[in-house]
Amino acid sequence: MVAPPLIMIAVLFSIHRGRRFLDSLNIQALTILHVIRIPVELMIFILFLLKAVPHLMTFEGRNFDILSGLSAPLVYYFAFVKRQMNKRFLLTWNFICLALLINIVANAVLSAPFSFQKFAFDQPNIAILYFPFVFLPGCIVPLVLLSHLASIRQLIFAMKKVDK
Repeated sequence: MVAPPLIMIAVLFSIHRGRRFLDSLNIQALTILHVIRIPVELMIFILFLLKAVPHLMTFEGRNFDILSGLSAPLVYYFAFVKRQMNKRFLLTWNFICLALLINIVANAVLSAPFSFQKFAFDQPNIAILYFPFVFLPGCIVPLVLLSHLASIRQLIFAMKKVDK
């Protein structure tokens, strides 16, 4: 379930029509979309309590991705409603949140019971192997990733236009 969305993201960035589509996405909607990370992180914590994911995948462990979800409404409000945040701040926020996403994805993959598992041998990440939790790496993570990448692309091009 992971490969098709990642291939689709790569295709969107590699063809002209795909890039036009990415540039047409509403950056306000892309920003507020990150609120989805709050219930996801709460679900991960519950999965930890049920012994389906390791502690390191929770916000008590190595996963600070909930900060992206908690900050998204504030960023949305101050950037788009109050207009008190500039594009550089939005770009920085997207890069920081993208790094938080990469961190949890790396920890999740390296905690899964695969031949390359490096973490959490006492409690591997088994939740992602079962329905409905397969949608986390197969749908939610790619959507959040696409949201960051499209926002970053739009912000970089907007800042280049201002510099000209």
